[in-house]
Amino acid sequence: MASSYSTDLKLELMVTGEKAGEWGDITNTNLNILQQAIGGYEAISLNATTGATLTFTNGTLSDGKNAVLDLTGTITTSVNVVVPDGIEKTYIVKNSTSGAHDVVVKTSSGSGATFDTTNKGTKIVYSDGTDVVDSGLTAGITAVVDDTTPQLGGQLDVNGNAIGDGTLELLKFTETASAVNEFTITNNATGNNPILSATGDDTNIGIDLTTKGTGFIKFNDAAYNPEATLTDAATITWDAQAAPVAKVTLTDNRTMGAPSNGAAGQFISLLVIQDAGGTNTLTWNAVYEFASDTAPTLTATGDLGDLFVFRYNGTKWLEVGRNLALTLS
Repeated sequence: MASSYSTDLKLELMVTGEKAGEWGDITNTNLNILQQAIGGYEAISLNATTGATLTFTNGTLSDGKNAVLDLTGTITTSVNVVVPDGIEKTYIVKNSTSGAHDVVVKTSSGSGATFDTTNKGTKIVYSDGTDVVDSGLTAGITAVVDDTTPQLGGQLDVNGNAIGDGTLELLKFTETASAVNEFTITNNATGNNPILSATGDDTNIGIDLTTKGTGFIKFNDAAYNPEATLTDAATITWDAQAAPVAKVTLTDNRTMGAPSNGAAGQFISLLVIQDAGGTNTLTWNAVYEFASDTAPTLTATGDLGDLFVFRYNGTKWLEVGRNLALTLS
């Protein structure tokens, strides 16, 4: 019975009693082919317009059997490096070609892994016998270490540890058992502020900033709540959390509803503006507490405003200041 050859590396497979006196040479050749497949390197010079087809010759060393392929040459159009169908093998492929054109490492009839026009890097790919697949891994530890913009995939586990500069801690992370809430940091486009958000499974969650000892929280620039405009209605609603600084323009006699989502110790302010006709009245919900238990009478003049400031004690909104008949423009 004649020798046969393995599917992928084309090793010569001898049967018992065959190749008398030739076993040594054939075995040495097979071992050289294995060495080529495990660690062999070869520069593959690509034709400028047609690329190259890798060879897998029975029982001999062949360029397609190498572990590392260095693609060289100047290409003038997109070209293919073809692995014959039916071959299962892993390659480290370096694109050293000149010319801004794609190089596709593929099987004869299937799809492949593409080095785009600007990618002159190194890929780890494999042929599964039908297609050549890009593993998504880049070869070369040095390239990863020297990367100035590293990308992290999945989760970076820093539980109980810190991110530092090699000698000093910059950020330290701890964990709460069964935690469901976290920070989300979002970048933003030109003219918009980046966002630090409280996110997680809970519906209503805030952000706590805790100092150490008697330390203070310092702002280099003004910290403020943008003025919100409340909707004029028969009963005016006010979300003290979302709009702690607010204004409303009255167009008729109105009732000021109790603020929602207040927190004990919180201060809020409201600018009440008369429309051009003026004379509109405002009835305050009983949750607002004024000096001598007497609600103020609004300025009746059109376009003027009355400013009120309240502090919440957990039950009532206590007036701590007012300024009436303000000219606003």
